[in-house]
Amino acid sequence: MSCISGGFGSILGNTMAKPALPKHSSSKHAVQEVVVPDKLYFRIGDVAKLLGVETYVLRFWESEFPQMRPNKSGTGQRLYRKRDVELAVRVRNLLHGQGYTIAGARQVLSGEHSRARTPQLPLLEKPATVRITDAKIAKLRGELKELLGILSGAPSRAERKPRAANAPGPRLFE
Repeated sequence: MSCISGGFGSILGNTMAKPALPKHSSSKHAVQEVVVPDKLYFRIGDVAKLLGVETYVLRFWESEFPQMRPNKSGTGQRLYRKRDVELAVRVRNLLHGQGYTIAGARQVLSGEHSRARTPQLPLLEKPATVRITDAKIAKLRGELKELLGILSGAPSRAERKPRAANAPGPRLFE
């Protein structure tokens, strides 16, 4: 078969000569680094533009990732804090950049969240405010023990002398 110049070969081009790109090429999953501006609150449209996703994607992520809970204004507008935006960036990198599934990304984020909440080791020295508080507690404890001693030494009802019926004074519980 010969190639006719100006025929179908030139219209269709030579598709056999071009290398086929894999379905999951690295350029498709390349996620741009996002610099989060230093603002107090971001609207959902601002966050969507920043991340390069649609607003419905952010709303879906809110339903799938319990850590992502933006505040809502009086009119119902979602207001993302800087840490919410940083979490959305992390979610986008896990899903789009590293190829995690929703469940896998949720598991990664919950693991990071639990590691961040692990209790820290106690400090070697107590701060001055803690020492003052300890001193106050020790003083109160001593005063309570003293009161307990006074009250436990008080005569019981059986040890008290009965009052005469015509004795002056209040009769509270008779």
